[in-house]
Amino acid sequence: MNEQSPPDPLRLEAPDTDSADASDGIATAQMTFAAQELRLISALVVILGIGLFLALPFVLSIGAVVFLPLVTALILTIVLAPLADKLAAWGLPNLIASLLALIILFAVLMLALGLILQPAVSLFETLPAIADKVAMRFAELRNNFEWLARANRQIAHLTGQTGREVVLASPSVIEQLAFATPSVIVEMLLTFLMTFFMVLSRVRLRQHLLLDRRDFGTSIKAARVMREVQDRVAAYVLTVTVINAGIGVIVALGAWALGVDAPVMWGGLAALLNFVPYIGPLAMTALLALYGVGTAETALLGIIPAAAYLGLHTVESNVITPSILGARFTMNPVIILIALSYFSWIWGVFGALLSVPILLMLTAFFDHVGKPNLIGFVFGEPLFAGNPLGELGRSPPPDA
Repeated sequence: MNEQSPPDPLRLEAPDTDSADASDGIATAQMTFAAQELRLISALVVILGIGLFLALPFVLSIGAVVFLPLVTALILTIVLAPLADKLAAWGLPNLIASLLALIILFAVLMLALGLILQPAVSLFETLPAIADKVAMRFAELRNNFEWLARANRQIAHLTGQTGREVVLASPSVIEQLAFATPSVIVEMLLTFLMTFFMVLSRVRLRQHLLLDRRDFGTSIKAARVMREVQDRVAAYVLTVTVINAGIGVIVALGAWALGVDAPVMWGGLAALLNFVPYIGPLAMTALLALYGVGTAETALLGIIPAAAYLGLHTVESNVITPSILGARFTMNPVIILIALSYFSWIWGVFGALLSVPILLMLTAFFDHVGKPNLIGFVFGEPLFAGNPLGELGRSPPPDA
């Protein structure tokens, strides 16, 4: 019988390096494939997002009769919901509280429009005289730069180019108002009806959003997003409304002190246009300058109201408003201008008024669900920071 040799203890303790290397290689390959798959999906998401961003204006502009009242009603509901909740807390039925909140909004809008339109109608008769005087001022200014016009004509003569005047027939202001009035009335009716029913069903919508979730963590996140969106938009709209009302009062008093006709109208215009960032104050400055040049004895005296308003707006936009709103509502001016031009392209003046509230809603939403890291994604980073799947392609840190 052959005796078996005892097993070598060193051979039993030696690790199987080949199988360990193979398992590590398989795990690394799986993580690499998962990272590549995640990046491919992220690239598709970015492409779809860019396509949606470019195609959305055409859809929203074509369906403006439906989408504009819907978005406006959503923002008004966010603003009016705290007021309706307060009225309901005082013991009023939900129906009465919702209706009363909408009536208060409608009364404020009608009062503001009345303060602006009634003096404007009385000044409408003086527009031809003001336009003639403004044209005379510009003619005097053009005469001062006649040498530049002569140089331009000489250059055109030497180059053999002759200017051609093209006159395009366009509808008058009365015709444009006649065509636009029915559409505006329909959109206003739809907006107020949607706002009323949204405010009326706000409690049921909250319960549906919070209680119909299968995961408790999802319900908590939905509650936080809803509260943050409502707080930001409502606080911004109400605070800016108070600030703009103060600006309107100051402009009205200043116009009265400078002897400008219809000071209440100018104060209302200043308050209304101040809701549109950057573009509104510039338009107000231009209107004051044209009106001043057309009514004052000299052009230098005519630009005093516009210069005074420009100084007031500079102080308000750089000192007063940032100190009241604080860092919570501080946004990149480039982003504001992009939103302003984007929604103005879609819905015109109403889009410009809604651009900042829509931007606040989007920023509050992305603050909770995560902002896409577009610039970092171009250089190889995950599309969403903090995504655990984004860490699959990275090697684990070495042990200490």
